[in-house]
Amino acid sequence: MGIGEVTVEFASELAPFVAAGLRGGASRVRVDGVSSVGHVVESLGVPLTEVGALVVNAETVGPAYVPVDGDSLVVRAVTRPQPMPEPMRFLLDIHLGTLARRLRLLGVDAAYENPDIGDAALAARSAAERRILLSRDRGLLRRREIYAGAYVYSHQPAEQLDDVLSRFTPGLAPWTRCTTCNGLLREADKTAMRGRLPDQTEQTYDTFAQCVDCGQTYWKGAHHARLDAIVAHAQRKFGS
Repeated sequence: MGIGEVTVEFASELAPFVAAGLRGGASRVRVDGVSSVGHVVESLGVPLTEVGALVVNAETVGPAYVPVDGDSLVVRAVTRPQPMPEPMRFLLDIHLGTLARRLRLLGVDAAYENPDIGDAALAARSAAERRILLSRDRGLLRRREIYAGAYVYSHQPAEQLDDVLSRFTPGLAPWTRCTTCNGLLREADKTAMRGRLPDQTEQTYDTFAQCVDCGQTYWKGAHHARLDAIVAHAQRKFGS
């Protein structure tokens, strides 16, 4: 095997990752006869977490296939919804705190590290706990040790949430997780809460929930309408 050229065509969904000259049709790319097709695709900017099928000369191949001179490669986008084994659990990097809280609001298991523990530790936790790593950092998603990963395309939390829910369709169980620590919530008796709540809250509300892990207490306060709108939107679009 030696140095040669292959034609590469990327799915339109992968356009945000590749240079302008590689969009919209087949392009000629140099190969060295040693590097795998997975390495070639990533060297052109696309994390393998975003790749569905790799098709060489009309045959589906794995990322370890080594392309040779004259090959024709089609890089397809990951399918949506993306099949994943249950239970479906996520791990979010330091830049996705709002998304983590919104996933938890919907009852989705969403771990989040703050302060930042670094890429190596995040990848190790993803592998150890079999969590899907969500990030906007392409370098982090290229780490081989992660269990699974997904690039979050938008900067906007509402769009980020729709992106994750449409891609993975996790089961939704709103109001069952602590948005602070990801622990499970249980009903809390008002009498047991007495003396631990602001006076006005204790006088105004009768229904409470408490996190079994961190002890955070929840009630339908001033922000409930905004949160309820997030839940209603998610259930309408992605609820089963």
